[in-house]
Amino acid sequence: MIIMKSTIIAIFVAIAGMQSGTGYKVETKYPVPGNGGWDYISIDSSARRLYLSHGTEANVVDADTGKLIGTIPDTPGIHGVAIAPEYKHGFTSNGRENKVSMFDTNTLALIKKIDVGKGPDGIYYDPATKRVFTNNHGTHDITAIDAKTGEIVGTVAAKGDGESAVVTEGLIYVNMEDTNEVITFDPKSLTVKNRFPIGVAKGPTGLAYDAKTKRLFIGCNSEPKMVVMDATSGKVINSFPIGRGVDFGGFDPQAKLIFMSCSEGVLSIYHEKSADDYEDAGAVKTQARARTMAFDPKTKKIFLPTADVVEGPPATPGGRPTRTIKPDTFVVLVVSK
Repeated sequence: MIIMKSTIIAIFVAIAGMQSGTGYKVETKYPVPGNGGWDYISIDSSARRLYLSHGTEANVVDADTGKLIGTIPDTPGIHGVAIAPEYKHGFTSNGRENKVSMFDTNTLALIKKIDVGKGPDGIYYDPATKRVFTNNHGTHDITAIDAKTGEIVGTVAAKGDGESAVVTEGLIYVNMEDTNEVITFDPKSLTVKNRFPIGVAKGPTGLAYDAKTKRLFIGCNSEPKMVVMDATSGKVINSFPIGRGVDFGGFDPQAKLIFMSCSEGVLSIYHEKSADDYEDAGAVKTQARARTMAFDPKTKKIFLPTADVVEGPPATPGGRPTRTIKPDTFVVLVVSK
């Protein structure tokens, strides 16, 4: 009886550990057609649209109902989508063809394709300079595109593989996954200003930012941690454990909550009590491979794409297991209070 009681207590403790003290939980799921892989998800909060990278296309979904609005085809190896709302232009990073698709957000029709560096991955928009940027893994640089015309403006000599980015006033921060640092660059002059080594962890992917406290929140995959860094000096303030397989981060400036989405099926959440003081707010159990996210500043909801994946034997002896997406299981998880 003592063993059974201990086991029951352990189970309750484990369950309690997966319940966020913030009240966040998976509210619903939006099924999305198609069986391709996925990477980033982005939200146009004003237009109430979600943009999902999905194999060789981008799906556009109503953020409030989950209804499929439309699809942007022919985006081979798409990683992400950036929106320039004032021009009604959208941009996709097509990793397999080293191009960006520029499209009309009203009609979702292709305007043109733009040649960028090799292996474009993360993509983001700076409203101050009216420029779109792609982090190119093959050429270890960042391409700048005029959001109005779609013309190439120039290149940032990043000297590494950029992952997530945060756009601030006059400066952009980018995680460099292969060099284990955060760089800052001027989006107007395209010059690199700082290279901040992370030191305490490796494999930075997720990135979020508090403009008030000037703190960066860096999700790292090696010994999975969230690293807090002073965005001005590059000083590492502290680091905290998170779920395995982090790939994206978000921040709620009103609630002072930091979110890190992790492929093991966990949304790690921390509360920023002050610039140098943080507490674990409790993780939310999501679903395996829900590694990227979009935070909606209007509703405070979090959206995470994922699907069921079936593992098979390696194609070659000693290789990695083969992975096949189970048909008709691609969904967007909606996490809310």
